This record gives sequence, structure tokens and C-alpha cells, in this order.
Amino acid sequence: MSRKGNKIDGWIIIDKDPGMTSTDVVRAIKRIFHPLKTGHAGTLDPLATGILPIALGEATKTIPYIVDAKKEYDFTIRWGEQRTTDDSEGEVVKSSDKRPSARDIKAALPAFVGEIEQMPPQFSALKVGGKRAYDLARSGQTVELKPRMVTVDVFDLIGGGGDENHGNFHVVCGKGTYIRSLARDLGQKLQCFGHITAIRRTRAGPFSEACVISLAKLNDLSHSARALEALIPVMTALDDIPALAITEDEARRIKNGQTLRLPTKRSGTVRLTLDKALIALASVNQGETRPLRVFNLNSTPN
Repeated sequence: MSRKGNKIDGWIIIDKDPGMTSTDVVRAIKRIFHPLKTGHAGTLDPLATGILPIALGEATKTIPYIVDAKKEYDFTIRWGEQRTTDDSEGEVVKSSDKRPSARDIKAALPAFVGEIEQMPPQFSALKVGGKRAYDLARSGQTVELKPRMVTVDVFDLIGGGGDENHGNFHVVCGKGTYIRSLARDLGQKLQCFGHITAIRRTRAGPFSEACVISLAKLNDLSHSARALEALIPVMTALDDIPALAITEDEARRIKNGQTLRLPTKRSGTVRLTLDKALIALASVNQGETRPLRVFNLNSTPN
């Protein structure tokens, strides 16, 4: 290992345990791999479990594409209580004896599908005046947050949660959507209040539960080279971006920041590849190809 870290490029898709923060997971990955760079794509609350994509090395350059990608969640709402944190870790601030029927719930859900305005939770990682909202909220301050537009593609009731006090749901949503806010707002609309008791992210862009590995298993493998078998290629995060093959000479020019003139009818952002290896992300306009992000992977030319 070099003093700065190991040259490791790719994604590790962690199945996060409850109780850990996303930052805790990043620290654990650093201890296992000692990569030159690392970061996570999309924060998960400590209560949440499931898919937390961790980028190593050159994969950190693709983090924005996973942050912007669609996410899927399964979660449980407990009816009858609204809490400060909008999940089971907070204090009860409102309560009701009313319990919604499945028919009532299904009738209310369409109001939360599409492009909707949503108020983030008081206890969130958003910054207010340079400080995290959850730090201000924990100190007893009322946090002045602004509503934001988010996109919810699917919001389905998938079960009763075992009793009248709970409901199980599945959501497919876009960037910046707070599931805790959906639970809070649905509870308010149903006039019974509600908060999250369990939440699991089941997909983040191209990464599904088939990709995951637990930190415990990764730790077990860390004493051998087998830990690297969990790495997913950098390019996986860019699967939705069209690929454009270039020559070795063109790859060198792109890596030096030069603009190319390519015979293509494509426009917008493309992946430039050499023998299927990722070279760069580039912007194409009438054949003029400018590098946006250049990747220094082991398989690319020097």
C-alpha cells in the first residue's frame, strides 16, 4: 500500500445494517480497502437498511449519476403518531386513535405520485446556515427549511403490516425524495398521523439487491484478495449513457483534454470507450466532442 492509499477503482454495494450512518460505512470501507478516494452515493438514515453504493477511486467521478438515479424503497408506517424525526427514533408530537382502512389509504396515495412539493424532515442532513438541520433540531432549535419539488413514480400499499396500526409500502422515486416526509404527509392527509418504523432501499439506479454484500462478510474477506471480488466496474454507474467507440490515438487526445471531431449523429453526454474500456464522459454537439470527465483506469492507455 502506498502512503496515500491503494489504486482501487469500482463500486462496492453495501447492504447497510440498521444503526449505522452512511459515514460509518464509508469509514469501514476505508479500513478494509485503503483506497485513494472513496464516497457514498445517496445517504441512508441510521434506521434504514439496504443498498448503499460506495465508490472507490475513479468510481467517485460517477457518484452524481447514482445520486440522480431512481431509487426504490420498501417501508412500514405506524399509524397514530407523528414524531419529531418522522421515524420511530423521535418523540411523539401528535397522536390519534383513528386508523385508516386500506380503501382510505389507496384513495389518498395518488396525491403523492408525480411531481410533488415536499417539506424535508426537521431532522435531515440538509445544511441551514452552514450547519446540518439535524444538529440544529437536536439542540432544540426550529429549523427553517424550504419545500422542494420531488418526483414520485410509484407509491403502492403492499400490505397491512400485520395489524391495523401499520401499513407496508413500496416507492419508486427521484433524487431528493424523503420517505419519512411521505409517511408524515400521508398520515396527515389521512388525519391519523404516521411515522416510519422500518425502511429498506432495494434499488439505486443500476444497483439492485443482487449486487449487495454485507460489511460483516466484507470484513471476513478482507484478509484475502477475495474482498476485491465484490468490486463492480466503474462503468456500471453509467449504463444509461450511450457508448461511443474511439481509437487509441483519440483516447490519448481526450485524456489530454483535447476536443475531437467524430463522425457521429449522437448529441449530449456519451461514454467514450476503447475496446469496451471506459475512457471518458464527453459532450457531443454536431460531432464536436469535448471531455467532461476523464477516467484513469488501469486498462486505459497511458
